[in-house]
Amino acid sequence: MQSIGDALGLALALVFSGDADLLEIVLLSLRVSLTATVIACVIGLPIGALVAIGRFRGRGAVLIVMNALMGLPPVVVGLLVYLHLSRSGPLGFLGLLYTPTAMIIAQTILIAPIVAALSRQVLEDLHTEYADQFRSFCLTRLQTVQALLWDARYSLLTVGLAGFGRAVAEVGAVIIVGGNIDHLTRVMTTAIALETSKGDLALALALGIILLVIALGVNAAVQSVRMTAARQAYV
Repeated sequence: MQSIGDALGLALALVFSGDADLLEIVLLSLRVSLTATVIACVIGLPIGALVAIGRFRGRGAVLIVMNALMGLPPVVVGLLVYLHLSRSGPLGFLGLLYTPTAMIIAQTILIAPIVAALSRQVLEDLHTEYADQFRSFCLTRLQTVQALLWDARYSLLTVGLAGFGRAVAEVGAVIIVGGNIDHLTRVMTTAIALETSKGDLALALALGIILLVIALGVNAAVQSVRMTAARQAYV
C-alpha cells in the first residue's frame, strides 16, 4: 500500500505523462458514455415531447412511472441486462456480454428515463406557454414536437449533459455486464474500484482526478448553456 503523498505524486505523473494504459481507459469510458447518451437522447427526447404535449387517459400513471424510472438501481439494471445477454438468456446468441456494447446498453437503460422525464418537464412548460399560438397555426402533433424541440434546444442540451454525467460516473451496472476486462471493458469507474482494492492508489487517483475534471467540465458546460439560453431569451 502506497502512502497518500507518494500515490498522489505518481498519479499526477501518470496524468501529465499521458500514460498509454490510462489514456486507453479514459477513451473507452468516453466512447461508451457518449454513445449511451446519444442513444438515450434519441429515445428519451421524443418520448418526453410526446408525453409533454399529449393529454390521454392514464397520463398521470405514465408520469409516475417515468419519474420512478429515474431512480432505477444500477445493479438491478446490470443484473437484468446480464440475464438477457448471458449464454442462457434470450439474447445470448449475440455474444454481447462482457463487451463495450453490453455496457452501452446498460448505461442507455439507466439514463434514457432521466432524459425522458427531464425533457418532458422542460417541454411541457414550454408547450403551456405557446399552446394558444400552436393552435392558431393549426400545427400537427409532429410539427408541434419539432417546434418545441428546436425552441428548447439549449435546455435540452443541459438534459443531455446531465445524462452524460450520470453515465460516465456509473459503476454498478457496467461492472456486471462488462466484467472490467483489461484492454477490453475497463472504464474509469470500474478501474478505480479494482485498483483501490489491489492497493494501487496511483492509477486509482489518476483516474479519479480525470473523472473529477470531466465532472467539473460537464457542470461548466451546463452553466455555459444556461447562460447562452438566457442571453438568447433577451434577444
